[in-house]
Amino acid sequence: MQSEWFECKVRYDKTLESGLIKKTTETYLVDALSFTEAEKRFIEEITPFMSGEFIVTDIKRARLTDLFDSEDLNDDRWFKARIAYITIDEKSGVEKRTVQSALVQANDFHRAVSRLDECMKGTLGEWVVVSIAETPIIDVFKFKAEDNGKSEGTDK
Repeated sequence: MQSEWFECKVRYDKTLESGLIKKTTETYLVDALSFTEAEKRFIEEITPFMSGEFIVTDIKRARLTDLFDSEDLNDDRWFKARIAYITIDEKSGVEKRTVQSALVQANDFHRAVSRLDECMKGTLGEWVVVSIAETPIIDVFKFKAEDNGKSEGTDK
């Protein structure tokens, strides 16, 4: 079974620099096999960063085909890019566009566009950018294989 991306929202009381407490909702992306696993992994990931009570308010499937993260620490925002892959039907000669979504990590819109171009280099076939928009996603939690003490190929 292939893993999927889930958009998870958490609501908690955030203490501002001024000392005021404000209810805040933040969005994160989690790599998981199911809604149940996404919620479990999300709670495990955010619990160390929460000082008080929090509630997971929403989990929904994020229909993404690609995720282009960045090593650059300045790239602290996530942009959703809708990309149309162009094919030509050989029988009818009609152009067909298949639109898919990807997430690009960058520090601003222009960098997101250039990173997308850079990441899509070498793609077979033609494609065009339909849209790019900043998302409210704070962070992405990728799947991490658990080390349960077993080595591959052993039954210990």
